[in-house]
Amino acid sequence: MSFWNLENLRAAMNGSWLVRPARQLPAEAMGASIDTRTLTRGNVFFALRGERVDGHKFLNAAAGAGASLAVVEDPSCAAGVPPDFPLLQVESVSAALLKCAAEYRKTLEGTRVISVGGSNGKTTTTRLIESLLAPHFRGVASPKSFNNAIGVPLTILSARRGDQYLLCEVGTNATGEIAELARVVAPEIAVITSIGREHLEGLNSVAGVIAEESNIAPEIRPGGVAIIAAQPRELYDSVRGLMPGGKSGANVVRFGTSESAELRVDSVNTDETGTSFAINRRAKFRVPLLGAHNAMNAAAAIAVARRFGLDDEVIRKSLEQAKGPDMRMKLESRGSISLLNDAYNANPDSMLASLRAFADLSRHRHPRRRIVVLADMLEMGDSGPDVHREIGDAVAGDAAIDLAVLVGPLMLFAAERVRKSWPGEKVLNLPAMDDDTARRIADLLRPGDFVLLKGSRGMGVERVLKALDSTGPEVKVPGAGIPVTK
Repeated sequence: MSFWNLENLRAAMNGSWLVRPARQLPAEAMGASIDTRTLTRGNVFFALRGERVDGHKFLNAAAGAGASLAVVEDPSCAAGVPPDFPLLQVESVSAALLKCAAEYRKTLEGTRVISVGGSNGKTTTTRLIESLLAPHFRGVASPKSFNNAIGVPLTILSARRGDQYLLCEVGTNATGEIAELARVVAPEIAVITSIGREHLEGLNSVAGVIAEESNIAPEIRPGGVAIIAAQPRELYDSVRGLMPGGKSGANVVRFGTSESAELRVDSVNTDETGTSFAINRRAKFRVPLLGAHNAMNAAAAIAVARRFGLDDEVIRKSLEQAKGPDMRMKLESRGSISLLNDAYNANPDSMLASLRAFADLSRHRHPRRRIVVLADMLEMGDSGPDVHREIGDAVAGDAAIDLAVLVGPLMLFAAERVRKSWPGEKVLNLPAMDDDTARRIADLLRPGDFVLLKGSRGMGVERVLKALDSTGPEVKVPGAGIPVTK
């Protein structure tokens, strides 16, 4: 019996028919959707309730777009819906989505499932793995950053029987989230890209991050492998101890710069066109992504590709054509202003990596001015002031920076540290990142400037690019017309 049989779906989600189907699903029925704008014929529509949008209000649109059925919570939603459109009522639509994906995952016996977790580089590493596998194998990968309890099951439900790989990005910001997703994904290959100070508001400490990220290990399929960052050592001990079979049966491959790494990364060199590096001083590779840290992301992808039987020459050619995700270490230009757009997200370790990459690239480019626009790192909990002071010390230690624009209340702690070493006109601390602030920052920029954009997702630092697109840069005196927090 096909998984996509209506009664099988009802049982998988433990639901009951609010509107019973009059027929079985058509042959092309497959997959899931939470958005009627992208829904394709045959999809199961999950009527999720969010902070701003309630999927129950779009049942007619789902039916019109060709959804096979809708999964709902509220029985009153049946009024006004086409009478022949099946409605499956469940206690929680989000929980039903996870249940459905978990049951479907069990049917994918011929598909090798890969999970990608870690503090930094998840989406980049996912795109790199996809770049290596897609030319040679049939499969699907997480689109964008689909790494939570909604995105992961949607990715799984997009797979087709006969796919050779399924690539799932897996994220967390609180204790227990990885374990919940791991039970659904059940990977044959689990990648942990890095360990850093992420989401400390929910995970408390680096030890908490290690414990949380390691929770993928117990769900790795027998005979599977964990491909993990070699540092810190505690990650290896934690993952190895949690894998099926315990320490004696664990299959763990480490990548990184330390002597303990099975894939030791060395000879790293980065320039404006990408990053070159070697594995174990023999195999040489190049990836068209900026920043030395992308050598580590590429090493993880290489380890996965080797598990699929690809030789290094094939890997090398595919890696040279790889593309990274948007707003991650992307060189962009607006007129004669150059920008390093790394605005998608931030934590202390990724921000320090961005500052190092910016410094390296600045030495190659010889810009008129070097400007950093850094916004608050969110979800840092009690560590927030200290980690922002750390960023301030890093900025102050780079004398080549001509202007630091530090945005948000937490960046005040960074600004205070920078001002101890720099004259006041080189530091601006702005209270919030909104459209007005973005326009004011854009007005500061001059032809020939090189600018780093970095901050947490919730800060929206990319607004500066939009401001440049809409108004164009103007030549102004730094700080003119901008309120500065002393």
